Amino acid sequence: MSAAPFPRLRPTVAASLLALHAVAALAQTTPAQPAPAVPAASPSSASTNGTLATVTVEASADASAEGLTKPYAGGQVARGGRVGILGNQDMMSTPFSSTSYTHELIQNQQARSVADVLQNDPTVRVARGFGNFQESYFIRGFIVNSDDIAYNGLYGLLPRQYISSELFERVEVFRGASAFLNGATPSGGGIGGNINLLPKRAPNEPLTQVTLGTASGSQAYAATDIARRFGPDQSVGVRLNAAHRDGGTGVDGEGVKLDVFSVGLDWRSRDARISADIGHQEHRLRSTRPNVTLGSGVAVVPRAPDNSTNFAQPWTYSYERDTFGSVRGEYDITPDITAWAAAGARNSYENNSLAGPTVSNGLTGAATMTRFDNTREDKVKTAEIGVRGKLRTGSVGHEWVLGYSYFDLEKKNAYGMGLGAGGTLNTGIYYPRSYFPPALTYLGNDLANPALNGTTTLKSLAIGDTLSFMDDRLRLTLGARHQTIETSDIGYRIVSNGRQTAAGGAVTSYDQSRTSPLAGIVFKANDQLSVYANYIEGLAQGETAPAQSGGQPVLNAGQQLRPYVSKQKEVGIKYDAGQVGGTLAFFSTEKPRAFVQGNYFSANGKDRHQGAELSVFGQVSKGLRLLGGVTWLDAKQKDTGSSITDGKRVIGVPKAQGSIGVEWDVPGVQGLSLDGRVVASGSSYANAANTLRVPGWTRMDIGARYVTEVRGKLLTLRARIENLADRNYWSSVGGYPGSGYLVLGAPRTFNLSATLEF
Repeated sequence: MSAAPFPRLRPTVAASLLALHAVAALAQTTPAQPAPAVPAASPSSASTNGTLATVTVEASADASAEGLTKPYAGGQVARGGRVGILGNQDMMSTPFSSTSYTHELIQNQQARSVADVLQNDPTVRVARGFGNFQESYFIRGFIVNSDDIAYNGLYGLLPRQYISSELFERVEVFRGASAFLNGATPSGGGIGGNINLLPKRAPNEPLTQVTLGTASGSQAYAATDIARRFGPDQSVGVRLNAAHRDGGTGVDGEGVKLDVFSVGLDWRSRDARISADIGHQEHRLRSTRPNVTLGSGVAVVPRAPDNSTNFAQPWTYSYERDTFGSVRGEYDITPDITAWAAAGARNSYENNSLAGPTVSNGLTGAATMTRFDNTREDKVKTAEIGVRGKLRTGSVGHEWVLGYSYFDLEKKNAYGMGLGAGGTLNTGIYYPRSYFPPALTYLGNDLANPALNGTTTLKSLAIGDTLSFMDDRLRLTLGARHQTIETSDIGYRIVSNGRQTAAGGAVTSYDQSRTSPLAGIVFKANDQLSVYANYIEGLAQGETAPAQSGGQPVLNAGQQLRPYVSKQKEVGIKYDAGQVGGTLAFFSTEKPRAFVQGNYFSANGKDRHQGAELSVFGQVSKGLRLLGGVTWLDAKQKDTGSSITDGKRVIGVPKAQGSIGVEWDVPGVQGLSLDGRVVASGSSYANAANTLRVPGWTRMDIGARYVTEVRGKLLTLRARIENLADRNYWSSVGGYPGSGYLVLGAPRTFNLSATLEF
């Protein structure tokens, strides 16, 4: 096959140390400004069950005076996290539901990506993007793509397909719509929630870690994490992370190769704080098992094949290369007023050759494949500025904020398909067949030189105020964000069987605005109990009317609908006993749905998602930690214009799902901890008419960790088995609106690693 260029990026410990020495020399030649000390180190009570303890130190996650929110008892989640433009908030003080997963949990579970971390969240289900291997997520039954994940509050900076765990300190999950808090997302997701990743910063104590590991399929892994602080007051911090992964997986013939490198810098003085990041990731998949599409004539969902079966063609691959960076600064104008600014950019290149099966017979698993190649280049620029402050008017406290944000994406794209004679490959998901790659006979733009295909520009201005009464026991948050969505779609140059059939270059533009409000209230009954309620909206670009529907012309063809406004109402209770906490939330969200009625295309329908979420976390007793919960969902299609789909469940959304994890420090064996996790999902449907039912599933994972000393150096050994019972199951349904493709769950997978701290 014609493979993409794949330059080798193999950072080593020696190279990282050389970089640190260079930064140290620079820091010593520059006089440091007076600054408060970085928060002191604190031992993690969750690390071991004896006197031997792994030191987990705290550091600022960005250029903010507050720094990271404190870990909750047990160390697996934090006490709060970023709430969009409102900044870091304690979990008991906000009228929203969210969870922030810590680096300790990420490392102990040997999580490789964002998806691995979010298997712990009872409100999230991991899925895939349409036609490729992009990680996507269902939050409250709505899809969130990797394109819409934020990095330290800024959208569009991280790799689109896969985000390596070495790039982040924490994974923050915000549940619910957030147009006021975060603005509209680049691809129009974020209706059911948002994901924000926090970068790593140098802790107060020197850190030098080297990790070596292996996994099923003879996969090898090596990583280094090095951090230092410099200057007499420790005002300058540097943290370097590098990792390399290469080898097979538990799926036959499947391979993965990953190289990632990042540097995080920060500087603090009395009134100013600055942080910056630069990262590079290259991710290559070889013969990765694709999604399974059900053909229009399929009457029954096929049983899940053996989980090690690979129905990918041997010439298929996916390659992604991303370089990104960001800078954030904060300045205290007065003790009560702080201004901030942030900016970031990403350049990325990806190409792939794909062939996903479309099942034609659900009983036999017979299927067909066609070749689809794609090349894409992205350029992203994003920024935000703002000012926040505190004041009092009589007995009422105010925490006010004013901010402006900007996002710009230029994407170049090209694709090719193997259509016509010889382009359709007969295969099956139970007994797959391999072929030579068919020729590409239908081309959209030039694969070797993709052309500009579209742009997205988002601009918004937000203002908000949190009023506090009754000695801060009652908090009322009000706000509004005016958002402008500007997009352009540029037509492809089409070549079919060597002849040009479309010149390309036709531009369709979209420019619409909307003001999104917020109203939220929290009442702290006491130190252990808070009740809250909110009304907040989501915002996404409206659809474009098609030329035809059901063979009939659409009278308003080409008309672009106004932005879709999703409306959410939520009430909840939060509990904090100091060692154990939890949240119970009830919500209802309505999302517009467009369809053709009377030969006109309009947004007359809607999806309504109602449900309840229960999450628990903390340390239930000494050496015993708990994390998990359950979600109940009633996601229905409403006013669809068709009796076949009206009132039916939304594709891919179960009525119930949940996860529960327990970690236990074994008494009498110093340094040994065991953990187990159960992840479950109810049945769902693969089509809008709800005639294709996909069975629910339950998966169990187990792990062990042993901490000891070797010649005075801390050594942590970790082992993990995922899908312990080696179950065959469809792990997700859909991941792109309106599509019900299936993803086969991974087989029993082993992970082993050893981390040495110098």
